[in-house]
Parts: sequence; structure tokens; C-alpha cells
Amino acid sequence: MNYLLLSSLSFLIGTIVGLTGVGGASLITPMLIFVFQVPPAVAISSDVVAATLMKTVGSIKHWQQQTIDRKVVKWLACGSVPGSLIGVSILHLLQQNSSDKLDFFLIRSLGVMILFVTSIAIIQLSLLTLFPQLKLPSLPKFNLESNWGRFGAISIGAILGCMVGLTSVSSGSLFALVLISLFQLESRKLVGTDIFQAAILLTFTSLGHLGLGTVDWNLVIPIWLGSLPGVVVGAKLCQIAPQRLLRFATYIILELVSWKLVAPV
Repeated sequence: MNYLLLSSLSFLIGTIVGLTGVGGASLITPMLIFVFQVPPAVAISSDVVAATLMKTVGSIKHWQQQTIDRKVVKWLACGSVPGSLIGVSILHLLQQNSSDKLDFFLIRSLGVMILFVTSIAIIQLSLLTLFPQLKLPSLPKFNLESNWGRFGAISIGAILGCMVGLTSVSSGSLFALVLISLFQLESRKLVGTDIFQAAILLTFTSLGHLGLGTVDWNLVIPIWLGSLPGVVVGAKLCQIAPQRLLRFATYIILELVSWKLVAPV
């Protein structure tokens, strides 16, 4: 294992995350599988643990800045935390009963999740770029003062949390889409709320993956050494970089990665 190369590539991915906000798991997990030939179960578990620290560091800053909607985080977490543990439990069952099919299942699941997330993102970005005046119909807003609103938040959180527990992908991307469309958060609190809920979700998901025994600290530490300074550099460059162009290029790369995962040659 070339740990210097792992840290260097993690720094590059961290920079992309800081620049574009695109989730690191969508890039780091495929990198571990394809570049370093890490088994999918180990790649997913190690990436979840590595991502937890990144999200936690970011959430502390947003907490200090008071750019978090705590009520939204609370009700999403009520669903996403148990949902993620269900996802990890499914992995545990597969590991015990169908270990020979586990890699096949994880690679396809990971590919489908990345393909789904990036396809939505590309469609949204294309519409905003080509038709800036287009007004899409808005979805009904979840009212967290009502029982139905809370039930909806918990249900959405549980579904997405299970996906994160299974694949490590979408702790930020799909939740951000939900925060925009179903909670209609103001832009000032959108990023902070997304990062904070992801930190909570990934903390519990990490505990589940640690219980599976598939976390490789020889991978986690080099990823931290590269990705953490990369995120900081990317955040500083974010103010001068062309956001839409960078995001579009990143999404295209992710589409290619997802097709490789779904239908490997």
C-alpha cells in the first residue's frame, strides 16, 4: 500500500469537497476500491470513519456561527440514526450468511447510489444553467410543529440513513436535496444544518461499522492526513473558483465512476 499516494489523492478529494460541497464518500470509497484494490466492505467502513471527523470539524464551526437549524437536525436524526444502524445490520447479516456475494452486492449498491445522486444533481444543475428563469413547482414544506411533519422527517431520515449505513454515500448530498426541497431552509443555515446532521449520522454509523470489524485504521489515518487540509484549502479557494463548472465536471467524473461500479468490465 502506497500511503503517500493515498494521502495525496485524499488531499485532492478534500480540496474538491471544500470547493464544490460534493460528498467525499462518493469519491474516496471508489478510489479505495479501484486504485488501491481494497475490499468493498473495508473501503466503505474505513471511509465512514474517516468522513466522521471531517463532518465533525465542520459542524463545530457552524455551531459557533449559529448557522444550524436544530429542530430539523433533531427530527431527521430520529430517523437517520436508527436507519443507518439497520443498514449496518444488513451488512452484518450479509457478511455472516453470504460473504461470497458481499463484494458483488456492495459494489452494485455503491454504484447505484452514486449514479442516483449525481444524476439528480446534473439535472438540477443543467436546468439552473440553461433555464435560469425556470420556476419548478415546489414540494409541500414539512411542518415540524405537526405530527405528520415530524413523521415525514423521521421517515425520510430513516430511508436515507439506511442508504448511508449500507454504502457510506449520501450523508450530505441527498440530505441537502431534502433540506432544500422539503424543509426549504434559508441558504444561511443550509450548509451548516447539512454538515451537522451528517456528523451525527456518521458518528453512529461509524460505531456500527467498528462493530463489524471492517475498519482499517491504516487507511483511515492517511485519508485524514490528506483530506482535512484539503477541505481547508478548498474552502479558501471556493470564493474565487467557478462553482458551476467545477461541480459539473465533478458530477461527470462521478457518473463515470458509478457506471464502472454498476457494470464493471
